[in-house]
Amino acid sequence: MYKKIIVILTVLTLISCNVTKSPIVTAKPASAKNSKAVVKKKNYTKTEKTTVVNNRVKSQRTDENEVIESTSKTVVPTDVIGRYVFDYKDIAMNNMKVYGIPASIILAQGILESGAGRGDLASRSNNHFGIKCHTGWEGESVRHDDDAKQECFRKYDDPSESYKDHALFLTSRSRYSRLFNLPKDDYQAWAKGLRSAGYATDPKYPDKLISYIERYNLGQFDAQVLGTKYTPTENKSIRIANVNSTYNGPFYEVQKGDTLYSISKKYNVMIDDLKVKNNLSDNTISIGQRLIVN
Repeated sequence: MYKKIIVILTVLTLISCNVTKSPIVTAKPASAKNSKAVVKKKNYTKTEKTTVVNNRVKSQRTDENEVIESTSKTVVPTDVIGRYVFDYKDIAMNNMKVYGIPASIILAQGILESGAGRGDLASRSNNHFGIKCHTGWEGESVRHDDDAKQECFRKYDDPSESYKDHALFLTSRSRYSRLFNLPKDDYQAWAKGLRSAGYATDPKYPDKLISYIERYNLGQFDAQVLGTKYTPTENKSIRIANVNSTYNGPFYEVQKGDTLYSISKKYNVMIDDLKVKNNLSDNTISIGQRLIVN
């Protein structure tokens, strides 16, 4: 009887050991699996947050690089302004003869309002003087942020049309009539008169015009029309390279849709050669611009 009791106890002990082992074996893999899952989720969350932060920084930098919207704030090199003066001085002098507006004022306004032809408004609509639609305008128009959001500005097929409309704009509105009583060679009085008549809201507008006129010797074109002697402003002027003055060969007048590449192919000349011959700092050209192609 004693032996039977010992056998029964031994069997029960063995069974008890087997039952205890099984949960321990299965618990370890389960614990390891859960631990990995938690770590993976944690890493994913961190990466996702970093991406969001990077995107935000990138967006801010893009905004900072796109602050230059107004045509009067466009940053351009000195040679581009010189090129602009050379391209439009004849139109300005002709308008001075016909309408009585000083060529120096016309060119200075063109430089300032159009960013020397590189501003957004000038590029999109050939509007070189920031002339808004106003009542009675029946031509094409574009929307552009200025004193208010998305204001209506006139659109032209060619910059020369903008120059003519600028002259008509000043001569046809009574608020500018007193300007035409001023001497044609008194660009300072004209610059101040434009501001006081309401042409621009910027209080520094006259100073900006005067600065361009004196630094780029724009008064010389007034003198040419008036037949008077011109004396450059000392220690302020920047010489305008008259790149085509000694060239008597054929020119090509830029048409709508032309690019420097298409012109180079048409005349079988390298783009870099065209840029050197015409004193261009980049590949930008404008309708009506005359280029040396040989």
